[in-house]
Amino acid sequence: MNKKKHTSALSEKEGVSISEITNKNAIANIRSKRRKEWSADQLVNGIINRDKVALSKAITIIESKSIKHAKKAAQIIQKCLPHANQSIRIGITGVPGVGKSTFIESLGKYLTSIGKRVAVLAVDPSSSLSGGSILGDKTRMEELVKDDHAFIRPSASGESLGGVARKTRETIMLCEAGGYDTIIVETVGVGQSETAVHSMVDFFLLLKLAGAGDELQGIKRGIMEMADAIVINKADGDNIKPARRAKTEFTRALHLYPPKQNNWIPKVTIASALKNSGIKESWELIESYVKTCKENNYFDQHRIEQNKYWLIQTIDEQLKNRFYEHPEVKDALKKQIKAVSNNEITPFEAAYYLLELY
Repeated sequence: MNKKKHTSALSEKEGVSISEITNKNAIANIRSKRRKEWSADQLVNGIINRDKVALSKAITIIESKSIKHAKKAAQIIQKCLPHANQSIRIGITGVPGVGKSTFIESLGKYLTSIGKRVAVLAVDPSSSLSGGSILGDKTRMEELVKDDHAFIRPSASGESLGGVARKTRETIMLCEAGGYDTIIVETVGVGQSETAVHSMVDFFLLLKLAGAGDELQGIKRGIMEMADAIVINKADGDNIKPARRAKTEFTRALHLYPPKQNNWIPKVTIASALKNSGIKESWELIESYVKTCKENNYFDQHRIEQNKYWLIQTIDEQLKNRFYEHPEVKDALKKQIKAVSNNEITPFEAAYYLLELY
């Protein structure tokens, strides 16, 4: 005989949990925020109030090549400027495979653990053929991207100076206005990107590998001169002894270079981003550098010189863009290229003709 199962009128039926509803509402709010058109004032207010969606949207407008976004971008930068400049800007470079992303994630996690707010501007290499970009840093930095006190922004390097994203300089200002006190700019590690990043950061860190056959002979003199510190990464397991030897070699090499204007002697240390060893020491090295530079007034003076440099760079870029967009120059350029190809005129004469036309 089947017994009837008695259920109370007050019994709870299985349905959608409160957490599921909350999550769905939160996702819907984020999507709604992303869809709507924000004014410059709304974006700036959002940035100052530490809204990551507003910051991301503002950076997208600044990176845009669209003429309609140019005016809004200028307004955003101008309104954010009074809230900027309160950070330490760190440039990190190294050849592909040296472990830049892993090192940056370990350093970022350490910094957020001691109360810092970290923005990582990772410049990805764009394909010279398709213009496509990998933009994989958010995938590689799985833990840091989940951190509420961290912001990761991968940007395609495109055809800009030295492979550095066209608007990285302005993006730094926006991140500072958003309350990020430590800005890390990762270079693609090829070409002239190091020079461009060096011109927009306070501290320039070079990551190296031990036993890769390029301890001294394979390193470009220019990068060695720019480096404020060298970290021998992946110093774990069987690689610890080679890393220590490499540290000694680099330390000797750095002493051969003339002293820097700021009286700082570049240091060499070893680390393993994978094992989280040497990360704290690397940060203490950066803090020591900043303290030294602020005491001898080099820190502020260096930023003033950087602003002058970027003024000239911006003029150069704008002149170049306007030259190539000039309607008469566009038409004449095709004809001059054809004439040069047919040996009817020298490249120099053609260039002078086009510049006179402009």
